[in-house]
Amino acid sequence: MTQAPAIAAVDLTNPHTFVDSDLTEFWRHLRAETPVYRHPETERGPAFWVLSKHADFLAVCRDTKRFSSERGNVLDTLLLGADTAGGKMLVVSDPPHHAKLRKLLLKTFTPRALQVIVDRLRVVTDELVAEAVAKGECDIAADVAAHVPLATICDLLDVPRQDRAEILRLTKSTISSENPDHTAMDGWMAKNDLLLYFADLAEQRRDTPHADVVSLLATAEVDGAPLPSNEVVLNCYNLILGGDETTRLAMVGAVQAFLDHPAQWERLRRGEVELDTAVEEILRWTSPAMHFGRTAKQDLELNGQPIKAGEIVTVWSVSANRDEEIFDAPDVFDLGRTPNNHVTFGYGPHFCIGAYLARVEVKALLEGLLAHVGAIDPRGPSRRIYSTCLVGLSSLPVTLRQTAAHG
Repeated sequence: MTQAPAIAAVDLTNPHTFVDSDLTEFWRHLRAETPVYRHPETERGPAFWVLSKHADFLAVCRDTKRFSSERGNVLDTLLLGADTAGGKMLVVSDPPHHAKLRKLLLKTFTPRALQVIVDRLRVVTDELVAEAVAKGECDIAADVAAHVPLATICDLLDVPRQDRAEILRLTKSTISSENPDHTAMDGWMAKNDLLLYFADLAEQRRDTPHADVVSLLATAEVDGAPLPSNEVVLNCYNLILGGDETTRLAMVGAVQAFLDHPAQWERLRRGEVELDTAVEEILRWTSPAMHFGRTAKQDLELNGQPIKAGEIVTVWSVSANRDEEIFDAPDVFDLGRTPNNHVTFGYGPHFCIGAYLARVEVKALLEGLLAHVGAIDPRGPSRRIYSTCLVGLSSLPVTLRQTAAHG
């Protein structure tokens, strides 16, 4: 990575920006000097607002009266002017329909409802880590992290096992890519294939429902009427993406952080920090979902800056999670950090519905590493994903050395 270019030269609509440049100073400058920054128009779309501070992040995310999610919640769709799923998919809907969809889905995301799946994912994660240690050399992204969140959300949706490899391939191509030449058309085709897949699955479950989320949606009623077929499909798509990509990237990012900060790995091994506390710092540090987007519903003012109705407003968790006014030494990876008021899962009415599950998955990885791994060593160059909304690694080759107890 190179140093960040001049502020005006940073193009947040270009996926290469996040791979080719270190944006630490860019975000620090915005927080200090221009917390409500107008990003210039690009070939990908109109100018938009960039909010970098923690307090502004909270203010926008909790304010559904002045800010709408229905035109999109990420730059890729907002810059196009609309999201075709607006008003139908949970993450891009506004009250009151959003609250009704959320209430419906929350039934399956409580700790009690998830207990069987959580027990299974802990066993699977432990087995994957043990297998990786037995091999010695592995790619944490491909051999461990790619399987845990995907298997978990596929269990929730009861996706047949023979279909899961293809589902993983598609989810890795919709809003991010391992390929620097990935195009918007490639992402659209992957999204379309996922929608078609869940349309078929939902139709099957409507006739012969199982005890899964697809069946819940396919047979649900909202305001006394069946949930429309397109809403069933779009919310399945939303869950498979939200349940796979961000947690997978956080898990890989955790291992990269241990490589970069070996003293923190040793603290964890020695039991000097609580696992739950460590999980929160990993989530803050990795911030896999870089931003969330909204559209101003009316003329308003933020931090003294006038914003017009219809303009795009983006709030950046990668910056808010390093806000010096909230976090002591924010650029230090500290597994014992407390309090830790990160915004990795968003905030307000759109707070991530799968936050509990994501925390359990990251914790399961830590438990597996502690049970089997004594030391983690790099084994080759990592590879970053290309995306404007997600950040992380698609490949992280490492050597895992066993603990003394395992030989």
